[in-house]
Amino acid sequence: MSPSLSWKTVKYDEVFENELQALQRRRETDPQCSIKDMEAVLKNLYISEGSGSAGDVHLVSMAAIIAATEFFIAQWKKESA
Repeated sequence: MSPSLSWKTVKYDEVFENELQALQRRRETDPQCSIKDMEAVLKNLYISEGSGSAGDVHLVSMAAIIAATEFFIAQWKKESA
């Protein structure tokens, strides 16, 4: 790890990549999975993010999960266009 990278950056990148892989696996293995389903997941993530106080690790992780889900949906829509 580079000394210039904070633990938050490292954690964010790790969670983002893991979440993106999980979303891709779900799309590949679940024929019922749709963009609409993913948008509903994203809506719930937004709600979860805004509820209550949480520690730094949780906040960084939630931000990465939301970003990965947004990216995943955008890519899927781009493929479908």
